[in-house]
Amino acid sequence: MGLCKHDELRVAAGPAGVDVILSAAQATPEAIEYSEILEAEDRPWVTVVWDDPVNLMHYVTYIFQKLFGYSKGKATELMLKVHNEGKAVVSAGSRDKMEHDVQRLHAAGLWATMQRDD
Repeated sequence: MGLCKHDELRVAAGPAGVDVILSAAQATPEAIEYSEILEAEDRPWVTVVWDDPVNLMHYVTYIFQKLFGYSKGKATELMLKVHNEGKAVVSAGSRDKMEHDVQRLHAAGLWATMQRDD
């Protein structure tokens, strides 16, 4: 059980007769870093395709179907999101899988990046 603010201990034997106040220990950097790592591991990675001035809309739809197995309707929906909003998340999962998806999209000539899911 930790000390509360009113549970502080006073020690009169401090340097030069000054009272020394002891209080509960603070969280260590290691504990904070560990919790941040756990939170980061819970968030999956995503592949984002960005709008570009080069590729035609039907080609982008075709690539989404070919690489990800999306139906024509789903691929068209994602393509329109890229076209209208400037980007769209096309896949999510482990970092390794997203790196692979980005490489395949680059090989097809699309602009793609990966990032942690928000």
